[in-house]
Amino acid sequence: MTGPLRDETVLVIGRGGGIARAIVIAARDAGARVVAAGRDQQALADVYAGEPGITTEAVDLTDEAAIAALGKRLGSVDHAVSTASARARGRLADLDPDAVRLSFDTKVIGPLLLAKHLAPRISETGSFTLFSGVAAAKIAVGTLAVAITNGAADILARSLALELAPVRGNAISPGVIDTGAWDALGEQGKADYFADIGARNPARRIGTADDIAHAVLFAMTSTFLTGATLHIDGGEPLT
Repeated sequence: MTGPLRDETVLVIGRGGGIARAIVIAARDAGARVVAAGRDQQALADVYAGEPGITTEAVDLTDEAAIAALGKRLGSVDHAVSTASARARGRLADLDPDAVRLSFDTKVIGPLLLAKHLAPRISETGSFTLFSGVAAAKIAVGTLAVAITNGAADILARSLALELAPVRGNAISPGVIDTGAWDALGEQGKADYFADIGARNPARRIGTADDIAHAVLFAMTSTFLTGATLHIDGGEPLT
């Protein structure tokens, strides 16, 4: 297969749908051998059954032993992408400390340990791409824990860019993206929320999983991009 990632191996950690799936398919179509990894390997195997160029692995980003074992099984990697998250929403008075810790463990500590164990296995032309989020750039009541977790992910990406150089480290900061993450609002609630955000942000629409996948491909293949956070948010922080 031809493409900018031809003959490279890309690890994508996340669920079997939404943004993670869009990244897996985009990387495969760009020529990569893609390893999709997550807590439920069987679910991932079912999602990608029959898809050429995609294999699956099990990993729990809150378990260092599981991360180390994944690294040993993979052997060598060119690019690693972590989309995993565990959101802790709510006002300060209502925040559950365990939920906040899980958020940090999943989105900050886990990717840090992933870099620790993959660094000796990643090519010098490779990269780590982490996920931040618009809450770090647009502070709002009710998203305190999300904001500080995302802010920490931004700093982690910059730190990895320096410490692991020439391996590159970058972050992607999505805005409101049309994935299953908003289904809890209900059909009408989600439609109303999307209509409000889409009417106010400068892009005048809601983002798609493909918007984010294209940004991740850019981060992986732009060899002079490191220590950056790409804000793929339709300009939402400006509103």
